[in-house]
Amino acid sequence: MKNSWISFLRKYGPIPRNDNMYDETIQKTARRYKINPIEFEHPLEQKVIECFSKPVNGFSSVILTGTAGDGKTHLCRKVWKEMGGVEDLWASDNPYLKLKVNDQNNESVTIHFIRDLSAWTPQQGDEMDLGKEKLLHMFCHSLYDPSPRDIFIIAGNDGQLIETFRRLNEKDIVKKVRVVIEELLVEDRQSMENVRLTLFNMSRGHSSLVFQKALESFLFHPGWNDCYSLFPEENEFFGPKCPIRHNYEILKTPLVQTRLKTLIKLCEHNDHHIPLRQMLLLLTNAVLGHPEVRDYLMVPKDIPKIIENDTVSKANLYNNFFGGNLPKRRHLITVFEYFDRFQIGFETSNRIDNILIFGDGDPNFQEYYNDLIQKDIFYGANSAYHAAKIEYLEGSNEDESSHNAFLELLVAQRRGLFFKIPEGLADELNLWELTVFKYAGEFLKDIVKTLVEKKQINTAILQRLVKGLNRIFTGMLIDNDREIYLATSGNYSQAKICRILIDIISVKPSKGEKITVVLDENTKKAYLLVQLSPDIIERFELNLIRFEFLSRIAIEGALPASFSRECYEDFLAFKTQLLAAQKKREKTEDKIETDTIDLRILKLSANGKADDIPVEVML
Repeated sequence: MKNSWISFLRKYGPIPRNDNMYDETIQKTARRYKINPIEFEHPLEQKVIECFSKPVNGFSSVILTGTAGDGKTHLCRKVWKEMGGVEDLWASDNPYLKLKVNDQNNESVTIHFIRDLSAWTPQQGDEMDLGKEKLLHMFCHSLYDPSPRDIFIIAGNDGQLIETFRRLNEKDIVKKVRVVIEELLVEDRQSMENVRLTLFNMSRGHSSLVFQKALESFLFHPGWNDCYSLFPEENEFFGPKCPIRHNYEILKTPLVQTRLKTLIKLCEHNDHHIPLRQMLLLLTNAVLGHPEVRDYLMVPKDIPKIIENDTVSKANLYNNFFGGNLPKRRHLITVFEYFDRFQIGFETSNRIDNILIFGDGDPNFQEYYNDLIQKDIFYGANSAYHAAKIEYLEGSNEDESSHNAFLELLVAQRRGLFFKIPEGLADELNLWELTVFKYAGEFLKDIVKTLVEKKQINTAILQRLVKGLNRIFTGMLIDNDREIYLATSGNYSQAKICRILIDIISVKPSKGEKITVVLDENTKKAYLLVQLSPDIIERFELNLIRFEFLSRIAIEGALPASFSRECYEDFLAFKTQLLAAQKKREKTEDKIETDTIDLRILKLSANGKADDIPVEVML
């Protein structure tokens, strides 16, 4: 029994597989090992099933879209099972199946399952099979049939979905359906009036909720109980020195779970969607990861040798969270690519590094060192770390590789601190300086959490955001934070330095103007809202990177080099959007015709405030 659960668990990890048949592969492996797969109810599961089991006003078709690994095929299987489909038929490799059911009038209806559109559709460049084209035409017509006898559930990635309907013969009904699908995707809607179709985009939202469910299912799978029931010796699999057991038990601690869920949530608020498959890959790699075993994932037979060779520390769970056990090429895996953007392990502060390097001898840092490093007998300051540190500090070995070895160990230790520093010390040790997003904690607490609780964000934070906007919009280090300054260079609104003031928009409500941050109830995303009048309102998504960008500029006074130019250009695009809105408002105002043009030139005063100097130009 001791090999079965871990051998099965590896199937979820970063090993080569046929991704098109991922769900089927997991199910087949589960049957072979006689182990239940890691399963839970997806947040959309009941809604999808009820489209077929409890149809309102008759049957309609369903499209499940999103990115690879969101669980689309898995939800198709749930519908198949709920509607009475035979398990053996589903276990086949055929991406297309159909099932006869009865409607509310006891009349026969056929449900067509295209459970993997990419596997079912011919490769790009190949002609569409006539039978498949006929089936898709049937789908198009069924969407406008008041009592369809054929309905569909189609699972496919959004790009594949659009491409498939573009490849069909250009009949009017096909064009009509393609426009419907594109509008539902772009506008993030599930349905459209008079169209018998519900579209579920599984890449929109749900990430943090899905991760919570995935984490619970992973941790409380019965396979772990089987491992504990082995009563192993000290150096055996799941014994006291086993890194798999230790990683699993670390993952069960509330603080580690909280920090991991925080990273997932921050990815979500940075518009980086992590599919379910990637979440399970992350958890599996965290517990089983080791750089010196086959496929970089441990199995029970590896444990005695790892303990004997004293390489347990290389199974470091904290490092595995970031793919530290994998070769660099594997970091292209979505979840590790997204986690890499936090730069945890590479970002630091003097205080953190003083704790890590001098903490064992300096009384100023010794307590932190003992609690956070020394007590961790698995992944803390072991003999290898001490030896590498002494060699690095004393410079006795001029070999660059020995220095690099210590720096790699330092990266792993910083990653460990991100998950070890307790909440009570988070502010004192500046936890978020261990990431490139120094204001991430504030973003979650003072923006997202505050808005979810339907409260107003702190005035000081709003003023900081406005100050950052003003510095971007003008290119000047102005400190004004109670109104937005819309300025141009004369003929180019996106110039780096803009001194010609077009208008000022008040932060506090005044004559129909106001600036605030709001939460979109559908997407649960934060938006900066600028109201120029009761009828003219512009919104700009305030995701994590934009919040960090504005905060850095407002507080540090310069554009942070660690952020892309694309982010800066997003703000300039928002400025153009506001200038267009200002012109729209101007058209509604009565103006007196004159033979002069009144300009206002921005000038930076000694105290950092922007003054505008009026200049009159004759026509």
